[in-house]
Amino acid sequence: MYKIIDLFAGAGGLSLGFQQTGKFNIVMAAENNPNARDTYSRNHPNTEILSDVKEIDYKDIRRRYGAIDVVIGGPPCQGFSNANRQRATISTNNGLVKEYVRAIIELKPSMFVMENVSMLKSDVHRFYCTAEDEEMIHRLQISCRDDILELSKSFQGLEILLESVKKSFQEYREYLWDAKFFRAVNILFKRINSKDKFNNSFEKYKKQLRKYAESEERCIPADEIGQVYEELYAVLLKDYKNPNGSVELTETIKVSASLQRMYVKYAELKNNNIELGDFIWDKGVCVKIRSYSVLDYIKSTLEHELFPYKIACTTLNAADFGAPQRRERFVIIGSRIGEKPQWPTGSFTEENYRTVRQAIEDLEQIETSADQFAPEIPLDEVDYGNNDLLRTLRDSDTLRNHFNTATGKIAQKRFDALEEGGNFHTLPDELKSTYSDGKRTQSTIYLKLKYDEPSGTVVNVRKSMWVHPAISRALSVREAARLQTFPDSFVFMGTKDSQYQQVGNAVPPILARAIAETVLKYLDSHEDAPEKDKILIEMVTDPEATQMEIAERAGISQSAVSMNTKRMISEGLIEKIQTDQNKKVWSVKR
Repeated sequence: MYKIIDLFAGAGGLSLGFQQTGKFNIVMAAENNPNARDTYSRNHPNTEILSDVKEIDYKDIRRRYGAIDVVIGGPPCQGFSNANRQRATISTNNGLVKEYVRAIIELKPSMFVMENVSMLKSDVHRFYCTAEDEEMIHRLQISCRDDILELSKSFQGLEILLESVKKSFQEYREYLWDAKFFRAVNILFKRINSKDKFNNSFEKYKKQLRKYAESEERCIPADEIGQVYEELYAVLLKDYKNPNGSVELTETIKVSASLQRMYVKYAELKNNNIELGDFIWDKGVCVKIRSYSVLDYIKSTLEHELFPYKIACTTLNAADFGAPQRRERFVIIGSRIGEKPQWPTGSFTEENYRTVRQAIEDLEQIETSADQFAPEIPLDEVDYGNNDLLRTLRDSDTLRNHFNTATGKIAQKRFDALEEGGNFHTLPDELKSTYSDGKRTQSTIYLKLKYDEPSGTVVNVRKSMWVHPAISRALSVREAARLQTFPDSFVFMGTKDSQYQQVGNAVPPILARAIAETVLKYLDSHEDAPEKDKILIEMVTDPEATQMEIAERAGISQSAVSMNTKRMISEGLIEKIQTDQNKKVWSVKR
């Protein structure tokens, strides 16, 4: 059994695929979302699960579990807040990519698998340069580029305030509102063009807004921007029969919220030590930065001579491997025990892709519940016929997680009006009225699936309001999980929305298993060295391991460690690549 740790494990789809081969023992996983962590623990009860990857002591992991053969996981790469997503997306979450790389460097597994959305291969995902990055960028010779980051678009009134804005960044903290107040104002700002939503939100947050507006802790800088803030506080304290109809209120919110969004973005940059260049004041407020590709960072670090992995990258479509869903994931496989890894090849094509019908038709007549705590539903026998997918997925005598969102009157009318393949844009105009800008609504919203085709990429289908292909109702959590190829025995935990989100975030286990089988084949093909040699190579090439630790792990004396090290050098298994102040650093010889 090969030993694995799974970082950023989510609900455990990637782990499940590796586990299904019967050849991998997942000794430890890490996931910070408590609901996903509960799901992982429920379905992988023998795996130790930790919450914060930043706190993991990998020396301790090695002491307790021995050498780790494979590290797997999908560190998030979600973009830098709202800061100019079109130009360069980066966030504190991208620091989690560096945590994943840290695990590889410190554990030195034989192989690693990193998966993420297919966008990671593009030049969009980038790290913004910090002062701390400079030494690493120089050492690894990572290419950087100059970028311009938009802090604020131009808005009416900015020209008058521009001189105050230019001075304000020196003391930007003095211009930041209370976080809860900003959240409420920002919601109103986003709903200004929707009368009903704006009025409802104003009524919901009115007390909270007025409490801050009256408090002594409210933010009032001693300049023109402070005057704008005071104008906002004043209008928030007035009574309105029709808030959306007040030009005074809406215009003041537009100006003040635009300013605050700018300061929040700037604070995020400063809090993350991003190196900032000159400001640009033409058509809004922008700042010069430098950035480098996330993918370049991964490859430059792990293909370095100190951590000499051979890395292969590609995009895999889950439908090619038997999922009833078109879902692309960007996957990186690295190995330090031989040649560059090869990719799995799917056996399905457009002509024989599995369909939504094959995955969920047997559940069509089983009534869903709006109660996530509803009891399990007994399942009767079914005739699988030639439906191998259903035979695999329906591996339990009971049905769990077969609940969905209670449907409101307007949503039900939309469900009833949709035909297979339809979405929000195919609805009659009278059923689009609650959306402030229907033309900008994504085509995946109110999507009614086609039974005889694979679905599109499964996301949080509760938020997207996906509709069953044959019944006018929302998809259940279990049906979404079936599309992701989670078997019925896999139980999701947590709140209703969290369960939908866990399903949408997961790697389809059927794709994960294909990757796992490729990794397994590769590991098995490099099993020529005796077990003790494997342990010795693993430990000797770890610059942090002491001779005592090596001896204890291998079950031999310290003198035998020295003798075997010399033997492995003579056999060409390892080579010395660096000697610094009597500290020997070795690598696997290629």
